[in-house]
Amino acid sequence: MLNGSNVLTRDAVRRRLSAPPLRRERGDGDLNPDFRRRELLAEGRTLRPAAVLVPLVDRPGGMTVLLTQRSPNLADHAGQVSFPGGRIEDCDADATTCALREAQEEVGLMPQAVEIVGRLDTYVIRTGYEVTPVVGLVDPPVSLRPDPTEVAEIFEVPMAFILDPANVELRERVINGMTRQFYVWPYHGYNIWGATAGMLVNLSETLRG
Repeated sequence: MLNGSNVLTRDAVRRRLSAPPLRRERGDGDLNPDFRRRELLAEGRTLRPAAVLVPLVDRPGGMTVLLTQRSPNLADHAGQVSFPGGRIEDCDADATTCALREAQEEVGLMPQAVEIVGRLDTYVIRTGYEVTPVVGLVDPPVSLRPDPTEVAEIFEVPMAFILDPANVELRERVINGMTRQFYVWPYHGYNIWGATAGMLVNLSETLRG
């Protein structure tokens, strides 16, 4: 999977993500057994389908993962680190179409600049979204134009950082009197947590094989 320079290769990414995986459903309940899909549905809520694009930028010095920091003015998940993405709309043929559309709208990444190579496990969020993470390879130079109403910043994290399981932390917080555990990837002042962190754990496991 890694070449002699310990750099993840493009062909390796294609192989790992194009092979038919034994997918499972992941989500906020992985670390918190009191939350599961059935409890969410038992509350009478309908899971809303959504998709995100996981852009892997194939830079000469090593592949990176492109992420955004959401605008602090948003009603949901303000200021959090996330992948470009959103709810699947009627105009979207499938999750891939949605992920590419959202990436173009949020950061100006054109669909033709992305080579779709596969997807990760479905991720269920406690707020009621069922998210399909779609993985795509992107060749630099990358011309991006963030939508200021949604995106405060675009940044990249080296894939080598994501591939090292020592870089992800397990933290906990008391919310409404209950202790909740969650993953965090602390990187150069960014705290990548929540669903995005969970998807990065999935990405790391998939690409490490």
